[in-house]
Amino acid sequence: MAFETRDRGAVAGATSVTAVELRIFTEPQQGASYDELLTVARTAEAAGYGAFFRSDHYLKMGDGDGLPGPTDAWITLAGLARDTETIRLGTLMTAATFRHPGPLAIGVAQVDQMSGGRVEFGLGAGWFEAEHTAYGLPFPSTVERFERYAEQLEIVTGLWNTPVGETYAFAGKHYELADSPALPKPAHKIPILVGGTGRKRTPALAAKFADEFNLPFQNVDAAVELLARVDAACTAIGRDPAEISRSVALVVCVGRDDAEVARRAAAIGREVDELRQSGLTGTPAEVVDKLGTWREKTGISRVYLQVLDLADLDHVELVASSVAPQLRS
Repeated sequence: MAFETRDRGAVAGATSVTAVELRIFTEPQQGASYDELLTVARTAEAAGYGAFFRSDHYLKMGDGDGLPGPTDAWITLAGLARDTETIRLGTLMTAATFRHPGPLAIGVAQVDQMSGGRVEFGLGAGWFEAEHTAYGLPFPSTVERFERYAEQLEIVTGLWNTPVGETYAFAGKHYELADSPALPKPAHKIPILVGGTGRKRTPALAAKFADEFNLPFQNVDAAVELLARVDAACTAIGRDPAEISRSVALVVCVGRDDAEVARRAAAIGREVDELRQSGLTGTPAEVVDKLGTWREKTGISRVYLQVLDLADLDHVELVASSVAPQLRS
């Protein structure tokens, strides 16, 4: 999917990229209170970002003390549903190991109602064993986690899609539901996000269930191969691959000049050269050009910007004012 135009944009030296939506993605398990997340979400909303997403983790990763401690993803989103007005809300990705699918479907539908229909639902198999051990959660084998993940996708979507007045039943290897009233219903049809780097099971689940496929922290060449597998899985079941939106999650580190880029990289404990290879790093002009390459080679329509310094609201506003305008048709 080639973009339609690449005209000179507002930032000197940059080219504009057609129709790529920017979303904010946070990792609050590294240390963030609800109020801090709300501040970022409201800043993103005011700046015009398409959505505010968060991870679903209960334990910090890497260095740092993680204070004040983890926050629950869906409790956070319930609060944001009432404390924001227009921005879309979601998870990358809710862990299938954390919750049973019936109560999960109820909770997500309720948050969607609370938000007036602004929720998007990313679901994954779960992968971080240490957080399961830390909080007493079972951590099955990879095979079993993917079996449960597939059944959860089937159950959650089945509950939401059951017509009002009818009941839902499911009998699987790990879960069984009988005579469920399949209530409550979401306020709107909630988009389902599937993502990951699996070569067989993940593309097959995306082909069956996903409205959007998300690539987490990949380079362009790897992304092309993974997306081809999703396309092939769609074709194998007779689904048009164009029905699934394509997105990528990347660390963001943008500065007005090289000194500001270096300062922001140091603040999150990363090296500029490494971030230039693995993320969206540099001046606005550099980032727009890199997104142009992504769009041209992969056809992505959304980018989830992993913001690791939640106190740096100027960073969020800089990307909105200097990068986002050049990504619109």
